[in-house]
Amino acid sequence: VCLFIPCVTLCLCRAALLYLGQVAVVNENLFSTGLPVCILMYMSVCILVCILLFICQCVYIREYIIVNVSVIVPLYVCLTENNISLIASRGFSGLPNLESIDLSKNRLDDDSLSHHLFSNLTRLRRLNLDDNQLTRIPLLPHSLGELTMNGNKITRLTPYSFKGLFHLLSLELEENLFHDGNVSPLTFKPLKRVQYLCLDMNRFRSLPLGLPRSLQELRMRDNQLQEVPEGVLSELAKLRVLDLSHNLLHEGSISNRAWVKLTSLEALDLSHNSLTSVPLYLPRPLRQLTLQHNSIGRIPAYVFGHLRPGLESLRLSHNALGDEGVQGVSFVGMYRSLVELLLDNNRLGAVPRSVWQFRNLQVLRLDYNQIRSVAVGSVCHSRVAVRSALASLHLENNLIEEDIPSTTFNCIQDPNSVVTQPQEHIQEV
Repeated sequence: VCLFIPCVTLCLCRAALLYLGQVAVVNENLFSTGLPVCILMYMSVCILVCILLFICQCVYIREYIIVNVSVIVPLYVCLTENNISLIASRGFSGLPNLESIDLSKNRLDDDSLSHHLFSNLTRLRRLNLDDNQLTRIPLLPHSLGELTMNGNKITRLTPYSFKGLFHLLSLELEENLFHDGNVSPLTFKPLKRVQYLCLDMNRFRSLPLGLPRSLQELRMRDNQLQEVPEGVLSELAKLRVLDLSHNLLHEGSISNRAWVKLTSLEALDLSHNSLTSVPLYLPRPLRQLTLQHNSIGRIPAYVFGHLRPGLESLRLSHNALGDEGVQGVSFVGMYRSLVELLLDNNRLGAVPRSVWQFRNLQVLRLDYNQIRSVAVGSVCHSRVAVRSALASLHLENNLIEEDIPSTTFNCIQDPNSVVTQPQEHIQEV
C-alpha cells in the first residue's frame, strides 16, 4: 500500500499536468481570470497531495521502515496514533534534512529504537515520543530544540540522559515514573538553554536538585510534593512561571526564604494543596497568584505590601475565608494594580469593606458565599463620585433576601455586569 499509493499519485499528477497544458492551448477562454498555466498546474498538484494525505491517515502501520527517497525530501514526518512497534536501524536514512518527527501514541519500547536511530539526524529540532512504552531516554542529536516524552514509563534520569543537548529549549516528561531517588542531581547539567520543563504527574516528594539556571517555566503539578526548602530554587533567577498545584504543601512546609531568589517570578500556582493561610514572603515581582481549592481561612495583614508593581490577579476560590479572615489591611499593596479578585465559594457574610478602594479591579467574584446584604458604600464609595473599572461582579447564590439599594452600584458603568440572581443558596459548611 505504501508503495502503490505514491506511484498512483505521481501518475495522476502527470496526467493532470498534461491535461491542463492541452486545455490551455486549445481553449484560451478557459483562463479568463488571467492566471498563468503554471499556477493552475501547481493548484492541481496540491489537491492531489491533499487526497493522498487523507488516504494515508487511514493506514494502520505496525512496522515502520522509511524507503530512501531521492525525489521528495520532507522536513516533517508525522506517524502519530498508529500501531508502530519497530523502526528499522536505517529507518530515517536518506532523510538528513528532517526537522520534526512525531511518533506519539504508538507501541514503541526501548527495543523498538536502534541506538543511533535519531543521533545522525543533525538538523532535527522537534521530537515527539508521547504515549509510548519507553523506559529510558534514547540517544538524541545535539540539534534538538524540543523533546516531549509524556506518558511513558521512564524510570530514571542520569547525568548522561541529556548529554550534548546544548540547544534544547523545551523538555516535557509528564506522567512517567520519576521520584526523588531515580533522578540524579546532575541530570539537567548539560541543558544550558532549556526554558520550559514539565514534570507533571510524577512521584516527586520534593523539588529535584540541579534545575537548569536558564529555566523560565517549571511545572510540577500532580506530584506528591511535601516541602519547598530554602535554596532549591535559589539559582532560578530567570524563572517567570511556577506551577506547584495539586500537591501536599502547607504553609509550614514552605521555607520563609523559598522564593527570595526568584527575582523574575510573575505567576505562582499553589492551588489544590493544604494551605490554611496565604503564604508569606512572596516574590516581589509576582503578578498572578492562584490559591484555589485550599483550606485558607486568613489573608495576613500586609502580606502583599512589598510586591512591586503589585498583583494583577488573586484567585482564592473554594477556600474557608470568613469575614474575620479578610481585613482592609489584607489587600494593602495592590489597590492600584489588582484586576481580578476571585473570592467565590468561601464563607464570607458580607462584601469585604475595602472593595471600593480598588482602582483598576475589573472582575470580582463573591458568588456562593453566605452574604446576607450588600450595604451602600461596600462596592462604590458613598461620597466620592468615581467611576469603577468593574466589568463583572458576581453576587448570586448567596443569602441576600432584602432588596439591594439602587445606589449601591452607581459607580459601575454597565448595570448588566452585576449578577445578583438567583439567591437563597445554602452553602455546605
